[in-house]
Amino acid sequence: MSSPDPRFRAIYDAHFDFVWRSLRRLGVREPDVLDLAQKVFLTAHVKLPEFEGRSRVSTWLFGICQRVASDYRRSAVFRREVATDAAEIELFGTSPDDASSGMESRQTAALAEALLSKLPEEQRVVFVLFELEEMSGQDIAELLDVPVGTVRSRLRLARETFSREVKRLSFVRSGLRKEAV
Repeated sequence: MSSPDPRFRAIYDAHFDFVWRSLRRLGVREPDVLDLAQKVFLTAHVKLPEFEGRSRVSTWLFGICQRVASDYRRSAVFRREVATDAAEIELFGTSPDDASSGMESRQTAALAEALLSKLPEEQRVVFVLFELEEMSGQDIAELLDVPVGTVRSRLRLARETFSREVKRLSFVRSGLRKEAV
């Protein structure tokens, strides 16, 4: 058995967190992220000899993440989803203060994911890359193989939808608070 390619190991070490975040932001459930991250890196390992370096490695990996997440979402109707999450189970072994802060951050993450899920996939991808991964419009255009104007248009629409959903959620929550009082 040969030793692993040091170039691949460097890519894995430098970009694992990016791949993890990208998969989550592209709609992959927490319990499935590790398996799909492995799939992304397996694909990257196989395709590494073909990578010409015309784009950044993160751009190349995001393209793989996008395809893997898309396949994952399409196959969701065939999977039996289990409602419990390992993070929920961990709450039972923590102090009340740790549990409440952990619960709050998980709720915030779940809320952000829910808001992102309201975006059509093309807009979501552009929004995630620009706003969360801080890629340039030009890099996004190259990654998606679309004109920069298309990136700008999708980003504008995504921001409008995201903003509208945040306002709607705020309205719903304020109405619920008033009813509770």
